[in-house]
Amino acid sequence: MLVKVYGSAVFGIEATTITVEVNIDKGIGYHLVGLPDNAVRESSYRISAALKNNGYKLPGKKITINMAPADLRKEGASYDLTLAIGILAASHQIEYEHIEKYLMMGELSLDGSLQPIKGALPMAIKAREEGFQYLILPKENAKEAAIVNDLRVLGAESITEVIDHFEGKQKIQPTFIDTRKEFYKNIEFPEHDFSDVKGQESIKRCMEIAAAGGHNIILIGPPGAGKTMLAKRLPSILPPMSLLEALETTKIHSVVGKTRNNGLIYSRPFRSPHHTISDVALVGGGQYPQPGEISLAHNGVLFLDELPEFKRSVLEVMRQPLEDRDVTISRAKFTVTYPSSFMLVASMNPSPSGFFNDSKNPLASSPQEMQRYLSKISGPLLDRIDIHIEVTPVPFEKLSDERKGESSVEIRKRVTQAREIQSQRFLKFENIHYNAQMQVKQIREFCKLTDETKTLLKTAMEKLNLSARAYDRILKVSRTIADLENERDILPNHVSEAIQYRSLDREGWLG
Repeated sequence: MLVKVYGSAVFGIEATTITVEVNIDKGIGYHLVGLPDNAVRESSYRISAALKNNGYKLPGKKITINMAPADLRKEGASYDLTLAIGILAASHQIEYEHIEKYLMMGELSLDGSLQPIKGALPMAIKAREEGFQYLILPKENAKEAAIVNDLRVLGAESITEVIDHFEGKQKIQPTFIDTRKEFYKNIEFPEHDFSDVKGQESIKRCMEIAAAGGHNIILIGPPGAGKTMLAKRLPSILPPMSLLEALETTKIHSVVGKTRNNGLIYSRPFRSPHHTISDVALVGGGQYPQPGEISLAHNGVLFLDELPEFKRSVLEVMRQPLEDRDVTISRAKFTVTYPSSFMLVASMNPSPSGFFNDSKNPLASSPQEMQRYLSKISGPLLDRIDIHIEVTPVPFEKLSDERKGESSVEIRKRVTQAREIQSQRFLKFENIHYNAQMQVKQIREFCKLTDETKTLLKTAMEKLNLSARAYDRILKVSRTIADLENERDILPNHVSEAIQYRSLDREGWLG
């Protein structure tokens, strides 16, 4: 007898509904077709043991299973539950009324318990789009999938619970979450707060400007100056995520299985990969494509500590995602695109020893050693970093000061206000939401300078030997500084402050 049940495949961060056709006929054999990988082929062993341990069995007949569409590769053990229920229904071992209203996925253990799967949120979104009324998943994935409204998400701990549900013995109660209520209730107070940072007022100001305009930033300073401490606190002053951003971020983390039992992700991601990371781990890809660190940092912060220690090839593959805000992985048989709109925060020592031009330290490096060290970072990558700032160690007097600094909540209010000004400014542009995303056309339109300001900028560029690539970056940062002060025009003091944040463009910086 032929029975159709439904599962789901995640490709990139989107799901595709899979129709599983199970036909049982005279003969002996188990035939699984439709481009399954090894994990799917091995499902027969898991299904056989799980059914036997729960009072059911694989029928001793010819079982033919087709997974359509046949040209889409099916990966992983998540189809176990779909296949098992299909076999039980086709062999009349269970009742299956209205089975076409269900989409089900889950990995089976040999005792019949269900193990959590990846990609529950994209599956739930697709199930609702295609008109399914129910989604059956392992219980650990139920909260994540229940973010999607107008869909009854049933979380089961074992295959017997699913069978009892279909036969009406014990119905599984839907998991319900009021997404909007949960979201607004959980807009968090930051774990890492800028009030904990002693001194470094100029660096805090710089971080505020970076957050307000979405600018990439690099912190340059000796070990122990507080670069990592400052970077970890940057997400705390970024504007709270919108519900749409939270859903998009959760979707990416769902695909790699990082949201189990957590539901919606409310806080902006902060990713800090080690400098030994590979190209694929950073940007995504692999034999079975997965999002990389730059996509897991989507709508948040990617922190690259000790930037020159990263392999040059790893840094070079970031250039296109930094510009386009997404990354496309192309292979012979497929192409997937992952979103990767993140703020890049990098840190580095000014020299291999970290104590360049420090006469008190015997490890101080020469200008030549420093030049070789800096050459590990390519010009095109630095060209995508708007703000360069030097971080100096905090003196003892400020470290021992008991007074708390300004809190992240207060700083975030100013940042959010500046972002709102930018949102209104760029309403007519589809993919531009804040100043760092401006292209040449928008810079010319929104960063006009008075004659006095032009003269100041020209003098500074000539006197400090600033490179040509610094010009547009200075204008973008100046625009953000003006927005923080709620000024319509860019004033000379805005430009003069922005000029300070181009340390690596000054030819004289090498000493």
